[in-house]
Amino acid sequence: MRSAPAIAELRTRRVPLAWYRRKPEALAKALLGQVLVHAERAVVMVETEAYLGPEDRASHARFGPTSRTSVMFGPGGVSYVYLCYGMHQMFNIVAGVDGEPGAVLIRAAAPLVGLPDDPAIARGPGKLAAALGLDRRHDRRTLDGDALFVARARRRGAIASGPRVGVAYAGEWAARPLRFWIAGHPAVSKPRP
Repeated sequence: MRSAPAIAELRTRRVPLAWYRRKPEALAKALLGQVLVHAERAVVMVETEAYLGPEDRASHARFGPTSRTSVMFGPGGVSYVYLCYGMHQMFNIVAGVDGEPGAVLIRAAAPLVGLPDDPAIARGPGKLAAALGLDRRHDRRTLDGDALFVARARRRGAIASGPRVGVAYAGEWAARPLRFWIAGHPAVSKPRP
């Protein structure tokens, strides 16, 4: 486990808000290998899922902007955190430009700073939020602060893709290859298709 002073160095590599203003699929791939920081903990993102606009039957944007999902319709670089099944906090990053909804669910990450060196500690979106101490209080936060941000890093490994997890209700959208991961990484949450 690396020490907290490493967080100060990560702050110097914080990505600008403009970096998030791309299509959800492109952002989902770009986030792989980058570092997600919250307070004195940091992880390397190894698995993501892209959620598109109203046409995507698996996306929360399919119902249009609501009090919970309106953040998805804003500019990229903002957090979207919601409770799933009444128990799991799900941390997403809004993608794109204002008015074009989309987000990326961070599905899994490897510990980097402030966490035990265990690939299972953030393997799965609920475990990831728990490991980083993220919950609904972190919803709608701009990701350019000192306590919650993404830092640039060099990705190691090829990107693989496949269907998203747990969205069978979405019909043909369930099979689309909108889940991305670093091939062969031990912290990836689901088996490869």
